[in-house]
Amino acid sequence: MPYTALYAYVGLSMVFIVGFVLVVLMVARLIAPSRKSSTQKGQSYETAEAPVSDPWRPFPVRYYIFALMFLIFDVETAFLLPWAVVYGQLGLYGFVQMVIFIGIITLGLIYEWKKGALRWV
Repeated sequence: MPYTALYAYVGLSMVFIVGFVLVVLMVARLIAPSRKSSTQKGQSYETAEAPVSDPWRPFPVRYYIFALMFLIFDVETAFLLPWAVVYGQLGLYGFVQMVIFIGIITLGLIYEWKKGALRWV
């Protein structure tokens, strides 16, 4: 079987999946009851007290950047642990690949450090 046929199967599967998701979303929108919005639904509940401040305060972007950096280094750890288990079987090729991977992650950390994303104040 040529590779083009395999690509056709993958493409057809993706079109089918996207179409199915769109149909499900449209049917859900048609069937779901309409919700009426009010000003009280947007307020936070503070034990029957009047709200002190606006409940929809935006978080500073630096928290999201810090969370993304944590996620990146968490994924790095998820890649390093299995690599360390099979290190003896990989040889020099596996070692070089992991050094390149750690180098790229380290360059990203240095960039974020120089940019000031690690400062909280």
